[in-house]
Amino acid sequence: MPHLTVVHSPRLADLLDLRVFAAELHRTVLDGSGSAGTCKTLFREATAAHVGHRHGGEAAFVHVEVGLLPGRSEGLKAQLSEDVLALLEKHLSMSTTDAVTCSVQVRDLAGSYRLRTF
Repeated sequence: MPHLTVVHSPRLADLLDLRVFAAELHRTVLDGSGSAGTCKTLFREATAAHVGHRHGGEAAFVHVEVGLLPGRSEGLKAQLSEDVLALLEKHLSMSTTDAVTCSVQVRDLAGSYRLRTF
């Protein structure tokens, strides 16, 4: 059930092994959220982005959004955000010496959410 969206700047396409990162991200989200569902992850490379004022606004970035069924406490969501940030730090510290702006948002899925496998 967890829906994950990872948006990243083009500069990171060659620095972040998406397959390995996704596998660890899935474990982190399932363990941290208590979900028994199947994670679905969408990676989006931003074709155009402007981040802050450093480096002419072309600083590298990653934003991860985690969508979960309602019912988790704000404390659990905050801890899950910290866990995902730690995972990003682990993966990015091995691949770049440049600063990367990272953010995470854990949100509730809308009440209209439905899932079926055909």
